Amino acid sequence: MALVIGLESMGLPLPGETCLVSASLYAGATGNLSLGAVIAAAVAGAVIGDSVGFWIGRSVGQRTLIRHGPRIGITPEKIKLGRYLFMRHGGKVVFLGRFVAVLRVLAALLAGANRMAWPRFLLFNATGGLVWATVFACGAYFFGSRIEAVTGPVGVCLLVLAAAGLIWLIVMLREHEARLLEEAEQALPGPLMPT
Repeated sequence: MALVIGLESMGLPLPGETCLVSASLYAGATGNLSLGAVIAAAVAGAVIGDSVGFWIGRSVGQRTLIRHGPRIGITPEKIKLGRYLFMRHGGKVVFLGRFVAVLRVLAALLAGANRMAWPRFLLFNATGGLVWATVFACGAYFFGSRIEAVTGPVGVCLLVLAAAGLIWLIVMLREHEARLLEEAEQALPGPLMPT
């Protein structure tokens, strides 16, 4: 379970959350696994996987974006804007990303590519991993098979909320793009250099 969660956190589209829920259901039904051990394994997998994903993003992400981004419409100004937004809101992205499937796969890579400070990333990563693992593991452990009746609608609601949030973010960025680009330039003056 920890390995699947870790690989998912590194950026691979794997069913980490499903593994966590399944292990918790098994622990609750059989008593052969400790709930604490399930949570600890999930947190360890999430934190280690996200840390590896962060360093992959840090080492090749920005360089790749600067070199190849313009081919797909990601200009140096937009790269700088992404870095600026991660300076201001990266902690929220990393923490909340743990609860949304697509962000769970991408948040660490984006944080690294956008040069989020490592100690800040680690704090939000560990906190998000702990809260996520505890909520999902305890829910599956205590509600057992009834959790399936809840997770379907909750998953759909979270997906709808994430989609609405993404649409809102895109609209907000387009409406305020000029101001945000100016703020990003003031915060990060000069050209971005691949590092």
